[in-house]
Amino acid sequence: MRIDYDEMARTLAALIEGETDTIALMATMACELHHADERFDWTGFYRNVGQDTLKIGPYQGGHGCLVIPFARGVCGAAARTGQVQLVADVHAFADHIACAASTRSEIVLPVWDAGGALLGVLDIDSDRPDAFDRADADGLAALLAQTFAR
Repeated sequence: MRIDYDEMARTLAALIEGETDTIALMATMACELHHADERFDWTGFYRNVGQDTLKIGPYQGGHGCLVIPFARGVCGAAARTGQVQLVADVHAFADHIACAASTRSEIVLPVWDAGGALLGVLDIDSDRPDAFDRADADGLAALLAQTFAR
């Protein structure tokens, strides 16, 4: 099963209608995304807590890293640069932080609020190599904008 981003947009819109709490939004999105696609082995958020530091937020899957500095790893790169990180092979990413040995590929997107402030990053790991593509980046970016930048 592969995620249908249009259907997910409708589902999320219905679930979060009227909700403004960032943690509640993250928890709902992580749960819905994680169960929508068999490629998604770990799905969650790392929150920007200031001082160029990300801390684990709501997620689905095994344990994640608790703290990630902006200066390290795929999540740090997304937070630091504000750019989507699409990593086909995490072992080829020079500064990858191995929170789970099973992770083979990863996609990480920055999460912005309506005012353009960085809330954190959405991190999705897969136990499959080269699991994500530009369509995933575009679909996930649209869902994030719909959920957090409203």
